[in-house]
Amino acid sequence: QVQLVESGGGLVQAGGSLRLSCAASGRTFSRYVVGWFRQAPGKEREFVSSIRWSGGITVYADSVKGRFTISRDYARNTMYLQMNSLKPEDTAVYYCAAGFVAGRTPVEYDYWGQGTQVTVSS
Repeated sequence: QVQLVESGGGLVQAGGSLRLSCAASGRTFSRYVVGWFRQAPGKEREFVSSIRWSGGITVYADSVKGRFTISRDYARNTMYLQMNSLKPEDTAVYYCAAGFVAGRTPVEYDYWGQGTQVTVSS
């Protein structure tokens, strides 16, 4: 079992930055692909980014490419999402997830955090 806990959400003005963290307990991430999804009110949960823990291969949704950066810290067993140049359309609950497949759909991930709210004001 893997437990995931997100932190770092909040309210920021358009053009600002936030860094989300996802800390894992129970197991290390070493065998997993870890990723971020987001869900805005009335919309489906959508893929944001993923990183293969061993090897560091990253994938980004087109909507965040060039603005968001995913990274991981081996020693802390923690994943991060640095979000720059934030836009109002980035407003959503952000979830971290872990699975064995580098997929872009929620069903491909086995473990989820509780989510953290990100609100970008215009």
